[in-house]
Amino acid sequence: MTRRGRSSCLVLLLVLGHTCLAGEPDLPAAYEPRQAVCGTIRIWGHGAYDRSQDFIEGLVTAWEEGFNKQQPDVHFENHLNGTAAAIGALYTGTGDLALMGREIWPPEVAAFKEVFDYPPTGVNVVTGSFNVRNRGYAIVIFVHRDNPLSKLTLAQLDAIYGIERRRGGKPVRTWGDLGLTGEWRNQRINLYGLPIARGFAEYFEDTVFLGSQLWKPELREFADEHGSKGGATDGGQLMLDAMAKDRYAIGYAGLVYHSPDVKPLALAAVVPGPFVEATQESVVNHTYPLTRMITMFLNRTPGKPVDPKLKEFLRYVLSREGQEAVIREGHGYLPMLAPFATKEMKKVEE
Repeated sequence: MTRRGRSSCLVLLLVLGHTCLAGEPDLPAAYEPRQAVCGTIRIWGHGAYDRSQDFIEGLVTAWEEGFNKQQPDVHFENHLNGTAAAIGALYTGTGDLALMGREIWPPEVAAFKEVFDYPPTGVNVVTGSFNVRNRGYAIVIFVHRDNPLSKLTLAQLDAIYGIERRRGGKPVRTWGDLGLTGEWRNQRINLYGLPIARGFAEYFEDTVFLGSQLWKPELREFADEHGSKGGATDGGQLMLDAMAKDRYAIGYAGLVYHSPDVKPLALAAVVPGPFVEATQESVVNHTYPLTRMITMFLNRTPGKPVDPKLKEFLRYVLSREGQEAVIREGHGYLPMLAPFATKEMKKVEE
């Protein structure tokens, strides 16, 4: 297939995968081995739900098969039983790469550091989805459709939900504190969200609160109903349904959930902006501030080189071939574009 033909196929795959991007995606350069490597790579972590629903195992297999075409002397042992097992495999020495389906939690970092006195090295290998459940979807802030507000900064968001306000924003209690006037001015903001015991809250704490774990106690949490695997019984949908009846509510979830009576807000990482709406394109190009990543962690001793076989495999994953596999096999996951892939590889090459 010619380069032009392959580019056309990639654009078609992105459109079919509900990733509406203009033109050819700026994927990384093709993989070129720097050295022949051998041995076994043991990958633990994110994979499937009760072995019945494949989240990322098919993509991992595609990476391994593609890599073996150029590095046939490397073998793989996959233990993709769930993210909870990932980091433990690193600090017990039973795994080489820990694939996370969510962000790493502080206790996981602390456990690793307890053993090695340094943190694990994380390499982002996939962009989280725009609006696909169980694919690291981007976090979106919702308000009632009657609310005149259209945008927020992360500092304002920190002040709305958090107590410490590490971003330095002014205290926020009412909609007037966010600049609204008239009937909205003195109305208290009603806080809605997903349970703070879930990974979504950990991400919010790290990205919005800058590491603070102190939420305002009036937060109303919406958990999935027992056995929920999507749809009306998910906490995110339950939250939006409740917000539809509360004009003064604000909530966070993802665009995997919908209600005609709520709307998403544009966000800005810093003042004065730009303010960016959550779209397919703003997620894949990482301009939307609450875009999430899928990360592989490894045990790298500071000041020492990475195991050559791990480095070569990560180079393949972050190559054109590896990110083409994300487009084909990711089922909602999005590729790492060239600038981000280059940045991530520096973590293991320097």
